[in-house]
Formats: sequence, structure tokens, C-alpha cells
Amino acid sequence: MDYSENEVLEFIEENDVKFIRLAFCDIFGTQRNISIMPNELKKALKEGVCFNASSVKGFMNAEDSDLYLHPDVKTLSILPWRPQHGRVLRFFCDIKYPDGRHFEGDGRHIIKKVIKKGKDMGYSFKVGSECEFYLFQQDENGNPTNIPQDYAGYCDIAPIDKGENIRREICLILDEMGIELENSHHEQGPGQNEISFYYVGPLSAADNIINFKSVVKTSASTSGLFASFMPKPFINENGSGLYFNFIICDNKINLFEEPKMVDKEIVHKFIAGIMNRIKEITLFLNPITNSYSRFGSYNAPKYITWSHKNLSQLIKLTIRNDEYKNIKLRSPDPSCNPYLALALLIGAGLEGIEKNLSLCEPCNTNLSKSHIGELKDIETLPKNMYESINLSKNNEFIKSILSEKTITNYIDSKEQEWRKYDARTDKEKVERELYFSNI
Repeated sequence: MDYSENEVLEFIEENDVKFIRLAFCDIFGTQRNISIMPNELKKALKEGVCFNASSVKGFMNAEDSDLYLHPDVKTLSILPWRPQHGRVLRFFCDIKYPDGRHFEGDGRHIIKKVIKKGKDMGYSFKVGSECEFYLFQQDENGNPTNIPQDYAGYCDIAPIDKGENIRREICLILDEMGIELENSHHEQGPGQNEISFYYVGPLSAADNIINFKSVVKTSASTSGLFASFMPKPFINENGSGLYFNFIICDNKINLFEEPKMVDKEIVHKFIAGIMNRIKEITLFLNPITNSYSRFGSYNAPKYITWSHKNLSQLIKLTIRNDEYKNIKLRSPDPSCNPYLALALLIGAGLEGIEKNLSLCEPCNTNLSKSHIGELKDIETLPKNMYESINLSKNNEFIKSILSEKTITNYIDSKEQEWRKYDARTDKEKVERELYFSNI
């Protein structure tokens, strides 16, 4: 919502707010925050709050370390799981230099630039997401184990599904925070769950994902469980994806809500743009070594194809009663930074529109059951993070969306991870050390 400064200050007084969290993300999508007292908010809104950016991985060097957090009042939200007396309020923040310039590594600023480009071209977008995660038991010391919460399957119910109560709690918290959800259910893997979000603007969609991961982790912890967004925690079970569903609006008209007005060529060009750039940007959609274990198994995509109906494809253009409903991209996973991921994807789609790219024919066969000879001429997603890194280096399209400093810092970090992974023989063990508790 749009709040004025006075409305925010009145809200704080009326709701017994005693702490204010100023939230932001590093370039890898990890949420961080600084807390201030309510009497400091006026100053924060006017001048920002300084923090040591050299201590945030991928941000600044020690010799030039000061950055400022500027609260975005539209993101005001009470944290429902904190005490009701002396409540905690949270704002997402924009990050700026001391002279007021936007910091080029701020994911919210990056996605805003892409949204503006789309608006200048006459297009806007709405994004719905579907996020999967696993719940694990903890040991007697509160440390996560590799034992899943339950052994239920797709859409099972209690008592075999032990995740009903925690999903309910997560959904109620998100609803109280003003985040609209579509549905929730147990997924196919043991202890695996999915919650789907209603369509909102790309910036709000990314904010919601960051919110969601925090709520899931907190709710799991208070329930004596551990939540992991690792893409493939079990090699022989379903991986966890973060599916993005796109709707295109032309001159503020939601084409997917006015099906007779859908310019199918625009939709096709948008899809063609994503398919044209998907290999180059996969490092930002699937940013850890474990991401690549998910591709090509349990209906997770591997080939760069699209279809109107087949869920083994990279992109599904949903059609119902001959009407376009949405564009679903199935390769990203929840270890990504959603701001960077959505900025690159929408940027790729806009490029497809700008360059009038032609969409290839749909692939309506089940690729997971196709003969190897039938697949030899179809392009695939990168087979590992090393390949993804090399595809992203010196890439002109990525440079058009992200600053060179952000790209360099991001790739340097991923190369370090790859070297640690490549040097070890026990790949599952090193991935658990690197990612299981941190994603």
C-alpha cells in the first residue's frame, strides 16, 4: 500500500511498535536486516541508515564501505510471529550511496530498471510463483538431520501428511502480512511441500519470495523442524523448484484476462526471448552446484523446449478453452535471488519482443520417456555450474541488466564454490556442508 510518512508514524504509535527492521538482500538473495527504534524512523526516511557494506558478501570493499538503507514505506508489514506487545515492524529497503545514487548491486533497483524498460515499451507484467521446500526433523540439540518430517506423497492428507499444520500456520502468517496465496499442498517428495502465490507485480513477487522463505524457516524452527530450500536434498527424490508464472499486460490491459485481445505474437516473442537467453542466465536462476542435480529427473526440465500441455518441458504456455492463461517457466529453483532472476527473465522476454524473435514449434512429447536418438538435436540447459559460469562470463545481455561489478562479484563467488565442490570426491557431503543449512 501507499503510505505517507505521517500515516506510517501514526500506524507505529497505534500498533504498539517498538522495533523496526530494515530488510535488504545481498546479491545472492540472502535476507539481512538492521533494527532501529521507532524514534529513529523519521531520520531513516529522510537520510537513510548507514551500514558497513564491506561486511556483506558481494557488495563493497573495506576502503569504500558505507551504504545507506532507505525504507520503502509501501512494504510496511508487522511481523506476526513476534510479540504482540512491543511489536516488530519491517520495511524492505532501497540501497543507496552516501550521495543518494542507487547502489548498482541492489536487487530491488535492478528489477525496477527492467520494469521501467517494459513500461517504456508499453508492457507491464504480473508474476505468480510456486515454491517447493522440504521439512526435516531436528536432533536432540536442535540441529537439522536428513530425516524428512513425513513420508507422504502428492496431495496426501493427515495423518500421513504431517505438514498440514505448519503449512496452515505459514499461510495464515503470510495472509496477515498482506501476501495473497493461491493454494498449498504436500508435494511428491517425503517431507516436501509447495505453496503458490497469486499474481502481483515483479518487484512485489520478489519481495514476497524473500518474505516467504523467512516465514517458512521461522515457522519450521518454532515447530521443532528445519526447512530447506536446497533444490535436490535427496538424489533419488523430487527436487524443489521455484516456478514463475508470467502474465503480460499491454497498455495496462491484462491480455490474459481479456483473451480475445491477446496478441499471441507478443506472447510468442516473449517466450522466444527467454528461450534464447536461458542458457546464459541459468547461473542466476540455478546458482548452486546442487541445482544441476535436479535437471532432467522427476519431470524437472532439462531440454530447452516449450509446450501447451506437457509438464516435462522448460516452458508451458497454459491454454484453457482455447484461451491463453499464463506462461510457466519451470527451471528456476528457490536458491536463486528472485530480484536478479526476474530482472533477467523479463529482460530476456522484452528483448524477444524488441527483436521480433520467432518461437520454435512446440514439443508436445514426454521428454522423460523419449528415446535418446529423438533428443540429440534439442538444446539442453547447462549440465553443471561450471558450464553455467562460463556461459555467463563476458555476456553482453547480462551486462545490459546487471552492473559489471555485480557480475564479477557474483561469478567470483560461484567459482570459489565450484572449486570446493570439484576438489572433493564426496559430492553429496560437500553440498550439504555448503548449502543445506544456508539455502
